[in-house]
Amino acid sequence: MSANSEAKISPTDRTVVLRENFVPNGRAVPTGNGWTWIEAAWSIFRRAAGTWIGVTLALFLIYFVLFLLYLWSPFVGAVPMVLLWPFYAAGLMVMSRTIEQGGQAEFKQLFVGFKHRPGALLAIGAVYLIANVAITGGVFWLMGVDISMAALPADPEAALLLAYKLALAGLVVLALMLPLVMAVWFAPALVALHQMGALEAMKQSFLGCLKNVLPFLLYGVILFIASVIASIPVLLGWLILGPVLAASVYTAYRDIYFTE
Repeated sequence: MSANSEAKISPTDRTVVLRENFVPNGRAVPTGNGWTWIEAAWSIFRRAAGTWIGVTLALFLIYFVLFLLYLWSPFVGAVPMVLLWPFYAAGLMVMSRTIEQGGQAEFKQLFVGFKHRPGALLAIGAVYLIANVAITGGVFWLMGVDISMAALPADPEAALLLAYKLALAGLVVLALMLPLVMAVWFAPALVALHQMGALEAMKQSFLGCLKNVLPFLLYGVILFIASVIASIPVLLGWLILGPVLAASVYTAYRDIYFTE
């Protein structure tokens, strides 16, 4: 199937494909669209709020179990945390598409990635995991930072120097991780809805993000403020903000990769 039409996920998916032209590598959109992505995502959430909240709770439970595994063994817990997120992201994109096209979202759509193009989604998670480890480990090694408990110095001046190194290393890691995040941001949607391979989807995701730095800057500021507000009532606001954030990835993808 070509990238000019969205792939049908299953025979039971009766939603109507929107008749727009797919734009390879994405297009630049106005800065203000960073707000309209969120506004459109709110509409998608509102039309199936119960399903979205149920899916959010399910993901919370899944990752809570993985976090407990992480406390028991960092490797056992962290690896599935990273490898599985593209599968769930693909399911959230399918849910958003179904609602946008007037269909009825179903809870089981969260797991559609495990049946539809699982190899490509797993490859995205694997690339993200390997690159993450390489970037973090490489930066900390080059800067001589050892964060093991045995390396924590008792001397206050040495501890302050270590804190300075950690902060500087963290900033370098964040800077190097930004292109990686750009490469995976839209990749699950491009794989699940366009039959792309992992590397092609990551390339197109990176270029789509690169062309829209200013809209993403506005988008990030708004979501940062919203995340602070959502965290105040014992994180309960994330039952709403979480689904809106997920749907906003879809609405941004629709805006950047399609023209009427």
